[in-house]
Amino acid sequence: MAQRYKILKEDFVSNLSGGHISEINYVTAVAPAAVLLWSALQSRQGFFVNYGPAAFATDFLLNIGAILLATTLYSSVPLLLNLLLLSPAFLIYLLPVTKSRRKSPKPQQANGPKAGSVARDDLELFPIRPFVTSYRGSMMVITCIAILAVDFKIFPRRFAKVENWGTSLMDMGVGSFVFSAGVAAAKSILKDRMAEKPSELLQRLTRSVRHSLPLLALGLVRLYSVKGLDYAEHVTEYGVHWNFFFTLAFLPPFVALFQSFFALIPSFEILSILLSSIYQLSLEFTGLKAYILIGPRTDFLSQNREGIFSFLGYLAIFLAGQSTGTYILPRKVNPNSKTDTATQERRRLLTRLISSSLLWTLLLTLATSYKYGFGLQVSRRLANLPYVFWVSAFNCTQITVFCLIETVLFPGVHKASDRTWERRESTMATSRVLRAFNANGLAIFLLANLLTGMVNLTINTLSVGKEGAMGVLVAYTALLTGIAMMLDARGIAIKI
Repeated sequence: MAQRYKILKEDFVSNLSGGHISEINYVTAVAPAAVLLWSALQSRQGFFVNYGPAAFATDFLLNIGAILLATTLYSSVPLLLNLLLLSPAFLIYLLPVTKSRRKSPKPQQANGPKAGSVARDDLELFPIRPFVTSYRGSMMVITCIAILAVDFKIFPRRFAKVENWGTSLMDMGVGSFVFSAGVAAAKSILKDRMAEKPSELLQRLTRSVRHSLPLLALGLVRLYSVKGLDYAEHVTEYGVHWNFFFTLAFLPPFVALFQSFFALIPSFEILSILLSSIYQLSLEFTGLKAYILIGPRTDFLSQNREGIFSFLGYLAIFLAGQSTGTYILPRKVNPNSKTDTATQERRRLLTRLISSSLLWTLLLTLATSYKYGFGLQVSRRLANLPYVFWVSAFNCTQITVFCLIETVLFPGVHKASDRTWERRESTMATSRVLRAFNANGLAIFLLANLLTGMVNLTINTLSVGKEGAMGVLVAYTALLTGIAMMLDARGIAIKI
């Protein structure tokens, strides 16, 4: 890469201050709004039952195209885009259900007042959760779009990663990726608890290291490719050598260690708050904050101080995600409850999600408010306490909204009384595009990084106009979607 162009690229993503949290909420609200319209079409009209070219095109336009528009052409008017998605959704919901949907068989129910709980005893302990698929798939779509779109002028600078203090869409994207990974990782924790003989620390560490090695290898490949190709890089993001793959690689072993603390503090939520609080105290009452932000880069630690120390914040976010996963992934929010009906269980789940969302939002307010709290500023570079609370509040709220959409429009998912019916309803309630992005999330993320590098090495993105940028981005998202759909259709799940 030419030195002058490299400097221009680095300046293009440096010294940015971000935007307001409310705007980020409006832009990201497009994802659940699109899922709501998709769900209305499916639940009322059965639009995606016969999945032909028209259904795929609509699926793509809603769950990919809407997010692309929200971050580019509609970035200054996200509320209008939300209105354009919500209005037809409510209109379709008011229309009569089509004949094919009316004739769908009803779930079999056993007789008696406690039939709901008795008939459901043979269901899987970890059911398919369409709302989790929608949440994780949408998060992956936004992330993949942003990592390329940020290199074009059509992507607002306030959405790009902030230099030191502030909030932006891409700052939230990084944290959400880690939170989402924590949600998925909770399943192995729950299975370990259910085992008659839980695994020992050494076993957990061995498994976690095996999981980390491929990520570590990817981090090294990215490091050598960036240095070897003289690719533009933003040093203050993670450091001279560190990158996001290294952060992801070191999470599993440290989480395995934190499982040992669970006997003393039986809540990943509390562990997350304690870890981020101790880290924040270190930032405030020692020279650590100044060292990270303005210290000289003289050795390996100082050269990579952002990535190494922000790891503590990302670990706290991962634990917060695990906490959420422990009650949204299993069938029962309260495993000791034996008589709750399906409706009661879903109400309990929604109550827990709303409570967690409010808790994290309250903690964020206390941390950042100058009038009622500590007046701290959010910093993705530090991954400090307010950043952890912001990411956790945002993701819990997003999951709550997706869960509400499923509960209202696809009640058969949580009311199913046998496995066959439940699988059928879950398939009916899940976008194939979002399912494909969720099924191979990390592999698609890696492919998105490779394609982003190829585009930047072959195109002067800074000189491309709106039409050209949209053309590249549409082609890029179509290619990612096509590969994700192909892998999903063939039942291929690439585990990295």
